[in-house]
Amino acid sequence: MSCNSDSTHPASNRSIGVLYALLAYGAWGFLPIYWKLFGQVPAVEVLTHRILWSMVFLSGLLLFQRRGAELQQILRTPRHLGVLFTTAVLLSLNWGLYIYGVNTDRVVETSLGYFINPLVNVLLGFLFLKERLNRGQTIAVALAVLGVANFIWYFGQVPWIALGLAFTFAVYGLLRKTTAVAPMVGLAVETLSVTPIALILVGYWASTGEGHLVADGWITLLFIGAGIMTSFPLLWFNNAAKRLPLSTLGFFQYLAPSFQLMLGVFLYHEPFTQIHAVTFGFIWTALAVYSYSSWMKYRSQLVQ
Repeated sequence: MSCNSDSTHPASNRSIGVLYALLAYGAWGFLPIYWKLFGQVPAVEVLTHRILWSMVFLSGLLLFQRRGAELQQILRTPRHLGVLFTTAVLLSLNWGLYIYGVNTDRVVETSLGYFINPLVNVLLGFLFLKERLNRGQTIAVALAVLGVANFIWYFGQVPWIALGLAFTFAVYGLLRKTTAVAPMVGLAVETLSVTPIALILVGYWASTGEGHLVADGWITLLFIGAGIMTSFPLLWFNNAAKRLPLSTLGFFQYLAPSFQLMLGVFLYHEPFTQIHAVTFGFIWTALAVYSYSSWMKYRSQLVQ
């Protein structure tokens, strides 16, 4: 995914990019409200329909845009298929874990995961892509580790949902970064690759009478809508990425977990203790240091 600098775009184009970024991250931030509508429906069943209907929506959109040739080219490339199946599994784990976290009243912990995610990206870049950490990035990662350690020390448990979300999405991003595939086409192939598994599960639940598809009209509509709720924010994000530099887009990524945190605390009344405040304080300080360091690096590159 390429992002050009502000200087190559007129102000109106940047404004549209900002609008798309707000739509994308706003939608992701308020998505817990949608998953809550499923009530007692198991997270695995919701996940299977999120995969199925995303596949239907994205495949239809690619055909409408006449990008079938791109899709066929990837399907004929075993190496790409292998990587995209791996990323599909990681993305499915991330989606499923997120739905499970929301519907087991742990929205605050899911927000922690997405706050940590940019810092995990930096750590993986250092470990696997040999990207050098500057002083600010090193301090940021250390502060994030202290924040998680504080949580473990006082609560006596690992925030596994938060860490699972952060690491599955970070590894997903790492693999996609090293694979030359267009974002939307890649996502369509990912959903296609795990669709057989989803269909087997839906068929099994239908045969045993445990599934909610068709049996409950409201839930059926929500299943179908899950594909739209998944795909539209991604399309908005791609449109934003085309119009905004990565440094600008990076600041918007904190909107989604911020909205999730507010939903968890103020709408769903999940506990937010002094220990939570200290843990989030470490993470927010880490993100501030990381953002400042990234901004200064970007400014220095403009001057050179």
